[in-house]
Amino acid sequence: MTSFSELSSPSPGSTAWRALLALAVVFVLLTTTGWTAVRAQRGDRDPLAASLDAWRQASLGGHPLPDPYTSPRRLSRWFDALDKAGTDRLVRRFPLVVGNLNGAPVALRYRANRVALAQAKAVERERMHDSRLTPLGRTDATRRMHRYEDLLGSGRQILAFDPSGQGRAAEVFGDLAHAARVSIVVPGVDTNILTFQKTDKPYAATVGMARALYHNERTDAPDTRSAVIAWADYTSPAGIGMDAATGKLAAQGALRLRALVNALPAPSRVSLMCHSYGSVVCGVAARDLPPSVTDIAVAGSPGMRADHASDLGTSARVWAMRGPGDWIADIPHLEVGGLGHGADPVSSGFGARRLSADGADGHAGYFEPGTTSLDNLARVGVGTVQSVSCADGDACTAGLA
Repeated sequence: MTSFSELSSPSPGSTAWRALLALAVVFVLLTTTGWTAVRAQRGDRDPLAASLDAWRQASLGGHPLPDPYTSPRRLSRWFDALDKAGTDRLVRRFPLVVGNLNGAPVALRYRANRVALAQAKAVERERMHDSRLTPLGRTDATRRMHRYEDLLGSGRQILAFDPSGQGRAAEVFGDLAHAARVSIVVPGVDTNILTFQKTDKPYAATVGMARALYHNERTDAPDTRSAVIAWADYTSPAGIGMDAATGKLAAQGALRLRALVNALPAPSRVSLMCHSYGSVVCGVAARDLPPSVTDIAVAGSPGMRADHASDLGTSARVWAMRGPGDWIADIPHLEVGGLGHGADPVSSGFGARRLSADGADGHAGYFEPGTTSLDNLARVGVGTVQSVSCADGDACTAGLA
């Protein structure tokens, strides 16, 4: 890759000069194609960090609580040894910690996150009438209060919740504790607690994507114990700028994604369904994912920070798709001095198995019900990969058992 020092004096005909022009095109396209929702960051005190600090100072039955970042297996054994009174006390005192703790039983995480959501809802209800806030601040509080109210709806299984900053969340569809197949939907830019689900264009948001995928998986393989996670539990780039064109947030998200996968109940087989910038996260995470991850499928990808699928360092099958109307095709797929995300995953030279995306409308249409793109993702998720529809001219099922 070219470094910044090598770009100090590019000549108009040089490769470096052409790369810089290409990167300029990237930012122009980002400005005009939807990655433009610039939002101010909230300056509130971080409630999860405060709760973690309190957890580290606390004890239960005269014994200190375990390190929240110890291995999920160790935490799982610790929780198994607790009685109901002990777990109830932890949920009451530390709902944000328990609700986000990899290794805690999933049912306990759901319960803890309901408590945390109810508390966050009460905070936002007060902020709605806080005269110290601007009208925009009170509007933000109203939107958040209603979002938390939605997430508290009957039957919702919230696996992770953090109200800090722009907010993060993850929701489960299906029985995660007993699933043989788990699909994780990893979304892209401008994903936060307010965009986690949408009434308008629901299948362009993480919850709608995961819900549609779960429905298709259950239709395709009703006898398979499957679950889908709508995973918006990383900080994605907000609007245009360096974050969208670099891998910094992807690297941070990759750590969180690996932690989630390592905490999933064994012996689940896991598939990652990565959209847009989410495919950058998946590409960075790939090398250190456990063998339980059998498939990584990317849709509308700006790149996976690799020149070839083999460079990802994973034993998982790598699948890629892009619809004919997706503007991401016009973004130069390259990396220069850390800017850009590398080769195009649907290019013949990348080495991914290329799937048909027939029916997908634009950049956000891959999970729309009735599309070939969604059908293909569901078949990858439940392991019926021999029946996927390949992109024109690609033998994407060659060599599959």
